[in-house]
Amino acid sequence: MRSVLFDHVWKKFYRGERHDSLRDLIPGALRTITSRRAKGELESEEFWALKDVSFEVKPGEALGIIGPNGAGKSTALKLLTRILRPTRGQCQVAGRVGALIEVAAGFHPELTGRENVYLQGAIMGMRRTEVVSKFDEIVAFAGLEDFVDMPVKRYSSGMNARLGFSIAAHLNPDVLIIDEVLAVGDVEFQERCLERMRWFKRGGVAIVLVSHNLQSVVELCDHAMFLNGRVCAIGATSDVIGRYVRDAFAASGEARQGEIHINSAELRHLDGTPVAEPVEPRTTLRVTVEFGVVVEISDVTFAFLLHRSTDQLTVYAREFSAQELQLASPVPGRFSIQFQFQTNLTRGQYHLDVFVKHIPSQRCIARLRPAGHFTIAENRTWAGVADLNVSATVSGLSIDLPSAVRPDTTYLPDPAAPVK
Repeated sequence: MRSVLFDHVWKKFYRGERHDSLRDLIPGALRTITSRRAKGELESEEFWALKDVSFEVKPGEALGIIGPNGAGKSTALKLLTRILRPTRGQCQVAGRVGALIEVAAGFHPELTGRENVYLQGAIMGMRRTEVVSKFDEIVAFAGLEDFVDMPVKRYSSGMNARLGFSIAAHLNPDVLIIDEVLAVGDVEFQERCLERMRWFKRGGVAIVLVSHNLQSVVELCDHAMFLNGRVCAIGATSDVIGRYVRDAFAASGEARQGEIHINSAELRHLDGTPVAEPVEPRTTLRVTVEFGVVVEISDVTFAFLLHRSTDQLTVYAREFSAQELQLASPVPGRFSIQFQFQTNLTRGQYHLDVFVKHIPSQRCIARLRPAGHFTIAENRTWAGVADLNVSATVSGLSIDLPSAVRPDTTYLPDPAAPVK
């Protein structure tokens, strides 16, 4: 059973041509009638926004769609909600759809928030009695009790997004389609939205989410799709995000821009095997970076940084001077630096960033990112970045305890405990 089906979909657009007068419309119509071009052929002002894209989402699943700006992510959602029609292929959505694709889409700027709740509810297929019964809950979830009778033209983008999501969230949809607009909400509201979507998942609602916040995609989605006009990768969320991060920096020329070049980097275990599978917390890894000196230069540092891939959070940063590494003045030639570190981290995707900086001018000479990418596999913690290896001790209890539990006992995290 499928709630969402995207079957070999192609979508093209015109790059700039607009028939806004009779003089332009008549020649354009004649060209369309007399044209004998093949169905899949493009004219000079046309381009493919989506090329042969396919995916499906079952009830209770969440698909995250990620990719750079202009990759066709919002176009895919507009096709699902029938705002647009595909050029080729088919889109099918089963059941009632709750959608939030653009901030204030469907809102009338001159109407109040109250009036727009009824208007948007009607557009989404809600009966008036249903809106009346849920009105207070909708407004409370959006946190707009004091502004519900104000015209929405005076709302901020965040207020618009909160009201739009709240209406969609109280539609009791079979399919929920959400675009990047949640990014304009504050942190507390974003967490409420994520919790609401988790609740929907548990209730069997299919979710399609477009977001640049990869951490939200990791937390919510069972699988992901990396889209860039066509499907670049689809599958397990961690694998797709890893591919996206690697591709995001692949075109950078920073590695070979100055007096010192970064030729290559290899991330391996201490026994020399490449890091290909997820690793456990507190594993020791080593990244070997090969540099090439083009012109002798002094007063440089070599930086090692670790980022969480899902939100670009800098987890760790450290610079090593050339003197520390006994490279007083690197001369033309090649040399390697081995950075060894421990993965005292919680579950997630991480990548390494290595660069060379000229100290007097603070100029970045060369940079390679990612210099390595890895995934931490652990299920003991709820959230966070650092693995603090926390233990807990019970003492001083005066009540009777089961024989299996005694005071003055230290309890270590259970690796088999379910993730919460």
